[in-house]
Amino acid sequence: MSASIDPASDVPRMEADIICVGFGPAAGGFLTTLGRKILNSDGTPRYESPSQPGLPLQVLCYERADDLSFGVSGVVTRARGIRESFPELEPEQIPMCHAVTREKVIYLMDPVGASRRSTALRLADRALGLAGRFLSAEHHALELPWTPAFLHKRPGLVMALGQFNQWVGSQLLGSGTVQLWPGTPVDHAVIEDGWVRGVRLLDQGVDPEGKPAEGFLPGMEVHAGLTVVSDGPVGALGQQLDAAFGRPEGNESRDWAVGMKFVVDLPADCPLEPGTVLHTFGYPEPEIFGFFYVHPEKVASIGIFVPSWFDSPVRTTYRYLQHWMMHPWLWRYLKGGRLRSWGAKTLQESGRRGEPRLVGNGYARIGEGSGSTNVLTGSGVDEAWVTGVQLAEAVVELLDQKKPWTAENLEATYVRRRRESWVEHEGRVAERSRDGFQRGVVTGLMGMALAGLSGGRLAVPGRALRPYERIPSLEAYYRGRISAEEVRRVRDECYARGVSAHAALMERAGWPAIPYDGQLLVSHQD
Repeated sequence: MSASIDPASDVPRMEADIICVGFGPAAGGFLTTLGRKILNSDGTPRYESPSQPGLPLQVLCYERADDLSFGVSGVVTRARGIRESFPELEPEQIPMCHAVTREKVIYLMDPVGASRRSTALRLADRALGLAGRFLSAEHHALELPWTPAFLHKRPGLVMALGQFNQWVGSQLLGSGTVQLWPGTPVDHAVIEDGWVRGVRLLDQGVDPEGKPAEGFLPGMEVHAGLTVVSDGPVGALGQQLDAAFGRPEGNESRDWAVGMKFVVDLPADCPLEPGTVLHTFGYPEPEIFGFFYVHPEKVASIGIFVPSWFDSPVRTTYRYLQHWMMHPWLWRYLKGGRLRSWGAKTLQESGRRGEPRLVGNGYARIGEGSGSTNVLTGSGVDEAWVTGVQLAEAVVELLDQKKPWTAENLEATYVRRRRESWVEHEGRVAERSRDGFQRGVVTGLMGMALAGLSGGRLAVPGRALRPYERIPSLEAYYRGRISAEEVRRVRDECYARGVSAHAALMERAGWPAIPYDGQLLVSHQD
């Protein structure tokens, strides 16, 4: 690669052939497949670099996180696409990876009486409590006697996404075919005359207002024939491309969720075996879903998903996760454990309906931000990986044909592959599966069951609203539990003390205080 200075702007410039923005499962699938296909069987380069004649194809990937393993997301995946890329893969090759051995869905009842449950749910909880010994409803929970087929992940894998990314990255670096640059955030795409010509990296050495400070280094402008956008559900480049080129008519991304995750060292006497997968619903609020994945060596990934259709202005996701952990059914496995790390992630929950323009002149989009997540099966890692594989195959096809990476050519190769794949077929089955949640939790669960059992032919209708169209005020949310005057008083007191009002209001509404122990239950600030 050659670097130069643009005399008009003093911005360093570099030429490459393919740039990938963001390193996750989609980029992993793309770079793994491309890296193999741009070599001959004897290991020599198959293609000459258009930007650097005499050199092999120049492929770069920029990741904003400091390390490829950054992130704490636990994952359960069927791993169909991943296993196709690594047919001899054994789970123990990847740190914290294990084959799925057990799957359970658990309905959590409210053990503290503070959850905002409908009358129907309260009656159901009461009936389950009375019939508990006949229905195996113990510890304020009911284990469903069967797991719907569309939720099955066997014979899949339980993984830690950060460890998987690092493992894939090590395979790529060992091949020598691509360059990975962690800790290198991209600021924006370079768009000229309707073409994406490359990217501009973020300026380094700036003050809190973004102005040059000591050690200032302007972000390099990297030009390439193809820019691959895999920067997640709300990445800066994805948003820029949406603004510049628009979205397909009727497609929107109004459904989303916040995933709050902990990595926990389980207590020594925890009986859960590696590969155990637990899905929960019903608590701490009916709209909140939870997960519990057990890794080898007594480590677990646990967490909750708080969806956009949870009509609450009190979105203290961290605290909701702690209440979820302390549910009696779960606490018996967690008590005495230790928190390793925690984090959060935005999730694109619109699925195929949130698909943007997948290709344009000089760019293509893959992964979660391209609408690949299956919102019925609750899976996205393997789907994202496969979209990367499909794009890599398309890129090689165009290289063989010596065709440019235009919107038309990428449509005929990458998009065609995607439309003909299982990712597309299953995405269409899932497309309307969660619409019913716009009406309520019970109708949402019915809608998922209908869609899953009918192959997507039946669903409960609903229309996603923007948050400002549906989220009530604090006074309205607590009406009947806390008076408007009390809400205002608590808010004023907390404002004067410089603390959040949400925890105080939750305790006023009946939620118990969190018994911090400095080990597993720690404050947000610790």
